[in-house]
Amino acid sequence: MEMQVMTSVIKTKDQEQRKALNAWAKAGFTGSIIAGTGFGKSRCGVLAVAHSIDEHDSKGNALIIVPTQQLQEQFKQEFIKWGHEDMLEHIEVLCYQSAYKLTDKHYNVVVCDEIHLGLSPEYRKFFKNNTWDRMLCMTATLPEDIDYCEVLNNLAPTVYSISLDECVNLGLVSPYQVICKPIKLSDAEAAEYKKANNTFVYAKYTLGQFDAFDRANYIMGPGKHTATNEEKAAAAQFYRSIRARKTVVDHAEGKIAELQNIVIENVGEKILVFGGSNEFTNKLADATETFSSVYHSGKTKKQKEQALKDFRSGDKPVLCSTKALNQGFDVADATMAVICGLTSKGLTMIQRVGRIIRFQENKVGKIVILYVKDSQEEKWLKSSVKSLNNVTWLP
Repeated sequence: MEMQVMTSVIKTKDQEQRKALNAWAKAGFTGSIIAGTGFGKSRCGVLAVAHSIDEHDSKGNALIIVPTQQLQEQFKQEFIKWGHEDMLEHIEVLCYQSAYKLTDKHYNVVVCDEIHLGLSPEYRKFFKNNTWDRMLCMTATLPEDIDYCEVLNNLAPTVYSISLDECVNLGLVSPYQVICKPIKLSDAEAAEYKKANNTFVYAKYTLGQFDAFDRANYIMGPGKHTATNEEKAAAAQFYRSIRARKTVVDHAEGKIAELQNIVIENVGEKILVFGGSNEFTNKLADATETFSSVYHSGKTKKQKEQALKDFRSGDKPVLCSTKALNQGFDVADATMAVICGLTSKGLTMIQRVGRIIRFQENKVGKIVILYVKDSQEEKWLKSSVKSLNNVTWLP
């Protein structure tokens, strides 16, 4: 029975992937595939490259651009996995932080994975300074920044799109449940948050109630030579207060106690934990040290490899991270995520949910989100989960 289910999932995925690639071909081999984690975007990239190189009698060349070194190696393995190992001699896999330095290069096909991370003004230099015959961009959801969306639409308009919940309905990924659980600040933390928030409100009023962010960006950037000292002080105060508020909610001690309870209540589950900073992620791991390992930018390559090995084997069934696992992490039997640090970006939430809904028969991915009630974190959370189904808010 299990084999029949897996065969059905593979068949459905293949059909949807080919539908996406056919749409790309009809659009002149230039466009973006917007698909949730678990859809199989990497395979789409492999097939796009293989088709393009085959059309040049195996003499073509391809560039694949990814956001992390982990994904560099992972993408190479995808070619081996899907029987296209012979293509490896024709491809180059670079991170965005290297690719933007290229000039006057021409490729038969360029594949940009996690394209939302490759659209900064600096990384855009690649697209201005190089040429290609075909361009395929891939991401889980469109960028939230309007400027980034315009750049992507001009570069590679959307040719195929499928949401996370549509993937669930088609059976491409496992269903999921999101539980939002409020955390109270201690008296000292609440006082610190109130102080930072009062400063934020004052600075926002000084800069302009309705365009404070734009005004602060201008003053700290192109307008720094013409802004008054009062405006510069308000802009600096504005950003400091934002960071101060986030630090308080990111480091709320109540999240540590709640995580300990969750880990004890779910012994036997493989749990991903997302902290708001490397420092607090270390604290979360220390609080569950019998079960936990740590994977973030503050760790060496060897330490991160060991953490993944321990997690996959089950020796350490809790893996604590910050942003490092948002893209490209694949462990099908990870069944639970606990999110202790939030951002204003809904895309981050989609990616984190995607980490634990890789298809496995009879699995229901569980995502517990710990947030500070009546704070900016609660506003971010409401915005982040509005595109998701099956969300429960605990009192």
